[in-house]
Amino acid sequence: MAEGKPDRGTPGEVFGAFLKLGLTSFGGPIAHLGYFRDELVTRRAWLSDQAYADLVALCQFLPGPASSQTGFALGLMRAGWAGALAAFVAFTLPSAAIMLAFALTAGAMSGPIGAGVMHGLRLVAVAIVAQAVWGMARSLCPDRERAGIAAGAVAILAFAPGGAGMALAISLGALAGLALRSGSADAAGLHVAVPVSRRQGMLALVIFLGLLAILPVAGAGWHPLAVFDSFYRAGSLVFGGGHVVLPLLEAGVVGPGWVSPDRFLAGYGAAQAVPGPLFTFAAYLGAVLDPGPGGFAGAVLALAALFLPGFLILIAALPFWDGMRAMPAARSAMAGANAAVVGILGAALYAPVFVGSVGNMRDFALALVCLVALLAWRAPPWLVVVLGALGGAALAVI
Repeated sequence: MAEGKPDRGTPGEVFGAFLKLGLTSFGGPIAHLGYFRDELVTRRAWLSDQAYADLVALCQFLPGPASSQTGFALGLMRAGWAGALAAFVAFTLPSAAIMLAFALTAGAMSGPIGAGVMHGLRLVAVAIVAQAVWGMARSLCPDRERAGIAAGAVAILAFAPGGAGMALAISLGALAGLALRSGSADAAGLHVAVPVSRRQGMLALVIFLGLLAILPVAGAGWHPLAVFDSFYRAGSLVFGGGHVVLPLLEAGVVGPGWVSPDRFLAGYGAAQAVPGPLFTFAAYLGAVLDPGPGGFAGAVLALAALFLPGFLILIAALPFWDGMRAMPAARSAMAGANAAVVGILGAALYAPVFVGSVGNMRDFALALVCLVALLAWRAPPWLVVVLGALGGAALAVI
């Protein structure tokens, strides 16, 4: 429908709008989508409310970072492929730069106070992930069938930890959802006009699948490609929100020993305090990789690899979305996959997050205070990060 088609703009206009959003959008992907609606639908009238809702539904249906995919598609619709790139760079740059700076300076934190701050950030991660599990379980596992799928995913990871176990859990969850007909088959909404042909969509799908097949083989002979493969594979399996990337990245970079568990959890805690997409945690991980590339090059490599599969899948789906969303079977399979993701994140809450951070009752008390601040007091995540860092420093000197 014509109502779904925005007026044309320029890449510079798109960059300016999304740079503002990248500097001010705190609170995670759901909050980001609210900021997008306020700025781009209400204030700038780039597209209608119904068209925006339809686009958001697509990005939440697909694997990948939903808010960044929505921003990419909005830039594409507004100013073509250059607009899509401008939206991604502008929205991602502020938080990526902050996380890179943290990676380069975190090693300078020495002494009991510095160690306490880093430990406090790990305890913040406990609260953040617990909040994510609670919220996702309420929305994605509202019935006994999907709750059972989530519990089954935890059981699978208990016997098959790591990336292979996660992929198996998601695959079996999708099959279970299909068999149980979980989720709604409602496909109401407007058609969204996008400048992507079916040929371009198929090419994006071929590239996505080709990289999945080629990177493990190519990475065996060159470490930077192995790093790219690890982040690309994690980005290919992220269903249900940015926090789900935690267990996938932990398996990919902590498992082979490229990043220590302590540095991983400290960086994840710090990532809660910055605006923009949580996926910019990859900038921190890429910068602290050992062996390298590390530094700026490692940050860029990790960011590109983590975001790329979500964008390829989005491009592949855009020309076919009308048909996909009308298929009850597809929606049921996705409901089952999302329920399995809740189980994967719940398993990560236990290990490595809780086991790797909480060593005594004082640690547990600080993590609980942070969780209560998030859930009961509805404190913004950046404020909870500050609270956790100060609390960790205080515990270090008591």
